[in-house]
Amino acid sequence: MSNITPKHELSKYFANPANSLHKQYLALRRFFLDGYTAEQVANEFGYAVGTVYALVRDFKDKLKNDTDDPFFKVNKVGRKPVDQQGEIETQIIDCRKKYYSVPDIKITLDGLGFNVSEGYIYKTIRKAGFARLPRRSKVAKNEMLSAATGTIVAPVAKRLILSCESFSTQLAGLLCFLPYIVRYGIYDVISESAYPQTSDISRVSSILAFVALKLSNVKRYSSDDTWCMDRGMGLFAALNVLPKAAWFSSYSSAVTRDMNLAFLRHMQSVWRENNLLSDTVNLDFTTIPYWGDDDSLENNWSGKRGKALASICAVIAQDPHHGIICYGDTTIRHETQSDVVLEFLDFYHVDKTIDSNLKYLVFDSRFTSYENLDKLNHKGIKFVTIRRRGKKLEEYIRQIADSQWKTVKVKRANGKSRNVTTFEEFTKIKGYNDTIRQIFIKDNGKIKPAVIISNELELPLSALIQKYAGRWLVETEISEHIDFFHLNRNSSGIVIKVDFDLTMSILAHNIYRLFALDFDGYAHCEAQTIFDKFISTQGFIEISSETHGITVSLKKKRTLPLILETMATFRGLSFPWLQNASVTFVANTST
Repeated sequence: MSNITPKHELSKYFANPANSLHKQYLALRRFFLDGYTAEQVANEFGYAVGTVYALVRDFKDKLKNDTDDPFFKVNKVGRKPVDQQGEIETQIIDCRKKYYSVPDIKITLDGLGFNVSEGYIYKTIRKAGFARLPRRSKVAKNEMLSAATGTIVAPVAKRLILSCESFSTQLAGLLCFLPYIVRYGIYDVISESAYPQTSDISRVSSILAFVALKLSNVKRYSSDDTWCMDRGMGLFAALNVLPKAAWFSSYSSAVTRDMNLAFLRHMQSVWRENNLLSDTVNLDFTTIPYWGDDDSLENNWSGKRGKALASICAVIAQDPHHGIICYGDTTIRHETQSDVVLEFLDFYHVDKTIDSNLKYLVFDSRFTSYENLDKLNHKGIKFVTIRRRGKKLEEYIRQIADSQWKTVKVKRANGKSRNVTTFEEFTKIKGYNDTIRQIFIKDNGKIKPAVIISNELELPLSALIQKYAGRWLVETEISEHIDFFHLNRNSSGIVIKVDFDLTMSILAHNIYRLFALDFDGYAHCEAQTIFDKFISTQGFIEISSETHGITVSLKKKRTLPLILETMATFRGLSFPWLQNASVTFVANTST
């Protein structure tokens, strides 16, 4: 009987079974408990005799071989097993064999779509018999992860659709850069650029994927399973996860120098509109080694390795006041090297009506020729550079009487000052058709005196020396690009066009500068210091489709109050590539 209701007699439910299993149960009860024969059971329940014997046989087999009740389901107390197929446990054990910590395993599982807690991971590790990992430094940890064998198949990178979900990230601080990309118009420049895109990954997401790696101090790109599982890094570029290493190589192959130059020129207008460019630019060359076999490359001197080697010569232009790098070029050859300064002016002076604030160029002695110094003078550009010392010039310096030298106090970057001994004169040099100012400097930390030459004839002596001293900052920036931003490092394992790599390094460097300028006492710090103190922090990300917001819970550290105070100034800002969602930064309430 079906559809039993309170109006029916309850006894009929047992006397007239409508469910086949219920009917089989009652038939077997008659046979075993009441002692009915097979014929009697068949007559009562409408079975064939053979069917009754089959039911009895199957029932005995189930009781013998199966631990579960054949008719009644037992409701087990507690939660249902999280890992019914054993797939999560397998992934946890595989990650632990690669020396992943519990938070690292949690981030990896989030990237694979498994939502389990760190407590569950810890219990699984203990159950499998793994010992506690020893305390490791960041360097030792990265080396251990890079040396681990085996790979984890990451999901395919695709456009992120915001839905209610939560996940952990190793670099929650990376998302603190998002407001600066919007506030300073960097997003608009990227979206309006000519960089390539696909139907799966937009132009903005493609460029931000490169920038995410640069900002994150990833030292070994080829070990991509250590970063492409991190959903926090994927969120930065509006992707579920960052693409694998091979994608970055194939993307950069479609980028041209014209695209990079147009991008840098557009960014130049952004820096100018935000008053981030002063009247002075420092220029310097850097050598980017090439590790393949290519006869077309020239030998350039590498100060970092102390020898000349097959390499690419690049130039960088930096503002000494805010540290913004506004220009970079890797297409320089020996025969055109001295004309780079003129090419930079063509880049800078796109529209002289609005780009007229540039007054001073500061560079090294071998940056350009004296003939080009004369051209700069006729263009109305003031230069400050070092004169090359020959035997005759060194002999001339030795003949200067001690009474003619005077002491000048020069300010230093830390607010203190230093006394240097100087001699100043106005003279003529070959190839330059006007009077030039020449300054000899002793007690400058060098064995031989330095010789500064300039066409700036009116600036006070101490101010002119200070201008050239600021040029040493660009050498620091170049070293930073090679070390922190890993400019074309051999260990990166990704073949990327060098000019595009330099352009992305410049963009990442400038984002770090914008970030540092908002923190009192940290504006002078290098990217590595900013990364260690502010960016390198784990966290938890929660996305709400109802409020259309993203909440980033940052792990507690000493600088967290300063981070939250600064991020609060961006409240209400929306992010177009994240479907105009808002991002809120809070302190993580758990440890």
